[in-house]
Amino acid sequence: MSECIINVNSSNYEEVVLNSNKPVLVDFWAIWCSPCRMQAPILEELCDDVKGKAVIAKVNVDENEALAVKYGIMSIPTLLVFKNGEIVEKAVGLTSRADLASMLIKHL
Repeated sequence: MSECIINVNSSNYEEVVLNSNKPVLVDFWAIWCSPCRMQAPILEELCDDVKGKAVIAKVNVDENEALAVKYGIMSIPTLLVFKNGEIVEKAVGLTSRADLASMLIKHL
């Protein structure tokens, strides 16, 4: 995994996602999910585009069920963009680099 993608869990979620002064793209995923595995390299490519301007985080729904329940994650991958601790964008399913960049750029 790229060094600019942060693994998030219940212990660091508030700090990394809710208290960030930058937009945060959160990928809710699971290891057994094929589209999630296809999404991973797209997120790594996106890192180069947004490094220093936005944060990319991943939440494993199997290991962090409470976070998945909190946000009503029913399908994965689900990608949420947070700004100032609030959800401002949402995509469900495999999402292109261009679409993810568009979701993030408008909130920089």
